[in-house]
Amino acid sequence: MKSRVYCSILVLAMLVSPGGCRRSSGNRQDEGFLQIKGSDTIVNAGQMVSEEFMKVNPYIFVGVTGGGSGVGIASLINGTCDIAISSREMKAKEYELARKHGVEPNEITVAYDGVAVVVNMNNPVEHLTLDQLRRIFTGEVKNWKELGGKDMSIVTLSREVSSGTHMYFKEEVIRQGKKDSVAEFSSETLLLTSSQAIVEEVANNESAIGYLGMGYVSDRTKTVKLGKKEGDYFPADISHVLNKKYPLSRPLYFYINGRPQGIIKQFIDFTLSPRGQQQFAETGFVPLEAGFVQKNK
Repeated sequence: MKSRVYCSILVLAMLVSPGGCRRSSGNRQDEGFLQIKGSDTIVNAGQMVSEEFMKVNPYIFVGVTGGGSGVGIASLINGTCDIAISSREMKAKEYELARKHGVEPNEITVAYDGVAVVVNMNNPVEHLTLDQLRRIFTGEVKNWKELGGKDMSIVTLSREVSSGTHMYFKEEVIRQGKKDSVAEFSSETLLLTSSQAIVEEVANNESAIGYLGMGYVSDRTKTVKLGKKEGDYFPADISHVLNKKYPLSRPLYFYINGRPQGIIKQFIDFTLSPRGQQQFAETGFVPLEAGFVQKNK
């Protein structure tokens, strides 16, 4: 590990030092620096892909940081990152702002995810409909006994507002996919800074319920099956995400400026290759079935 860090630092120094020992390579495309920023949900997968990429491209340094999907998209718009990683689609107003800054966002699907709903291991509730989930997180249902659980108040946990998972959950559960809805989370919902923080709180609080990406599902919590209607429940697993029977299935995205070129294209091609897709599988997400999906807006 120490040697890997040392090599990465050395490569970065070679790239950025104006008078250092950087080799002159003309238009060489396998040398440079990539800055990737965004979704905390998939930042670990992004880091693993980057580590594998740098093993076969030692003259390209890739820096990956989180902060939330919104932060990553804002960084792409203001030109402070090369690739934004996002667990939600860009909004129309973000596209508009990007184009005002001379940025033409290009959306690339890199994997799939199921937003899992987790409760404490001692909670007897095994499944919920999306409408029951909506009523829980808007505060209409306040006690687990209303859902067949114990007589105890419900504690709702959410990611913070910059999170793409927060936005996705609000749009698909709280607002039921209705574009004109202004429904919000209950004012009593606790906003936590990371998916791991949600795991910790749920594991230690019998009353708690939270949501997170599949990559953060833990054996310390219980994952609830979800359904669009009663009696039609599915778990958050690979098969039910791929066939979209799990109701909170979603794509995960890279956003870049324009068509992929140079080392950005090299990185994207690697991400979509079997070796790159394996990193998503190893971090608990669902690899693409084949090829890559690209959409220009």
